Amino acid sequence: MNGDGAPKAGAQGTALLHGAGGVEGVDVSALDTLTPREREVLRVLPIGDGNRALARRLGIAERTVKAHLTSITRKLGLRNRVEATLVSVRWAEQLGSGGTCLNRT
Repeated sequence: MNGDGAPKAGAQGTALLHGAGGVEGVDVSALDTLTPREREVLRVLPIGDGNRALARRLGIAERTVKAHLTSITRKLGLRNRVEATLVSVRWAEQLGSGGTCLNRT
């Protein structure tokens, strides 16, 4: 963080922009290690909602969303939610729609 509370650009942000780090290391076959519900959570991450809104959208508890995110990042060797979101965007076609209603509020 810099002095005004905003995150400062650093090596991690640069690495993500240039494709280095955990995101590029995730092969599509790694998605097979995820449970159907973890895949569903991963699939809706790009919407940009917080955990509470994602939980409502998916009809599960907020702490269940957190648990799934923890499991997803661990299984895929990612550092955080941002990397998980990037993986979700990268492999969106392979994750499929799975019948999730993304417009439900």
